[in-house]
Amino acid sequence: MTCQTNSLFILSVIMIYFGHLGKSLNLIQLEDDMDQLKADFEANRSNVADGGPVFTHKLTNWTERNEKRIILSQIVPMYLEILKKADISKAHVRNLAEQLTTLNRSLIDGSNKMQDLMYLSKLQISDLKIQRKAVNEMYSVFQALQESSSFKRKRSQSLKKCRC
Repeated sequence: MTCQTNSLFILSVIMIYFGHLGKSLNLIQLEDDMDQLKADFEANRSNVADGGPVFTHKLTNWTERNEKRIILSQIVPMYLEILKKADISKAHVRNLAEQLTTLNRSLIDGSNKMQDLMYLSKLQISDLKIQRKAVNEMYSVFQALQESSSFKRKRSQSLKKCRC
């Protein structure tokens, strides 16, 4: 995939994923708007390809729907931040910003989940008090793990039954 199509790919994935494409979004208009935005940012320069893609390679690591909501909840605000630096008086910039703002509202739960992950990554696990609390909670964590694995097992078993 070329760098010229990365932005279209990301936005298309985001919008298709949340069902906005068929309802209120004109893909041809989106592509035109993004082409104009690329011209605004001079995104077709040869050095744009240096270092590889910014977002697309990360999307492939997040496969489940809820996982994708987490990563997309971080990507969409970055696009909105990029658009703040563009000329908002231009129709194509406004249209892209409106679409992304609408999608961003539907990603609030993913953002909250990301905050939970950041909280966990900042825990001082070397702190004895944190260790004690964690040990007290370990049984509950094992229960949650068992529930999630038995749910997956039940779902895969029901899929096997349907294939017969």
